[in-house]
Amino acid sequence: MALPLGAAKPDALVLRILSAAILAPLAVLAAWLGGPLLAALTILAAALMGWEWGRLTDSGRFGAVGALVAGTDVIVAGVAALGWPAAALALLAAGSVARMLRPAAEAGANLWAAIGTFWIGASCVALLWLAADPATGRATVLWIFALVWATDSAAYLVGRWVGGPRLAPRWSPKKTWSGALGGVAAAGLVGAISANMLGISMLSPVSWVSMGLSVATQFGDLAESAAKRRFGVKDTSGLIPGHGGLLDRLDGMLAALTVAAILTLAYGASPVVWS
Repeated sequence: MALPLGAAKPDALVLRILSAAILAPLAVLAAWLGGPLLAALTILAAALMGWEWGRLTDSGRFGAVGALVAGTDVIVAGVAALGWPAAALALLAAGSVARMLRPAAEAGANLWAAIGTFWIGASCVALLWLAADPATGRATVLWIFALVWATDSAAYLVGRWVGGPRLAPRWSPKKTWSGALGGVAAAGLVGAISANMLGISMLSPVSWVSMGLSVATQFGDLAESAAKRRFGVKDTSGLIPGHGGLLDRLDGMLAALTVAAILTLAYGASPVVWS
């Protein structure tokens, strides 16, 4: 039986709300202003997520493994912030391969560390590259933020209210199909609202792409859950009260940003202007 919303631990729920109330406006401000503020926050996030992933894949320690993961992602984000995304991705590929060549305490840890290094770095490059477009950068980033937050919130609330079959019990036992569908529906609504605000049809591709990015968001969340189960931890850190680590909060965002950047590159324009 699903746990009703009222049965959630009040302190944990309050902490989640307070943390979101502080972090969300900061993210929106950075997306709105862009430039140095967005670059600085992205580099800081790369450092913190790299630190978390390095500890996760090295038995909770932060040593040479973590330094290589975090250092690679910080350098990559810095190079992308200077306006050189291709060079940043080349450095990221080299750093990820280098991580695989280092000895690891656990079998398979090298591969997990390399995957995480690339995942974090690629999403930082994606964010800065999308935001750099003078015509659509601000709208694109704010749209992605909104659909990811809507997905997370709706999946959490609908999953608790409706319950039902589990989505991926081996990876994340609390997530349900009802929550997943609720998240997709909420993202579609965000897409329709965004289209209306941009002066285009509410049935434009941005609405459907929003739903697709919602699926990517939830897959990113599940992928991080699978990694935490692999290494036997509940949270990647305790940096954000009520949420755990920064990666625990941004796992879905990383996936959505990366997929949005791939779509933009493939079609030559941001989905917010597709017709």
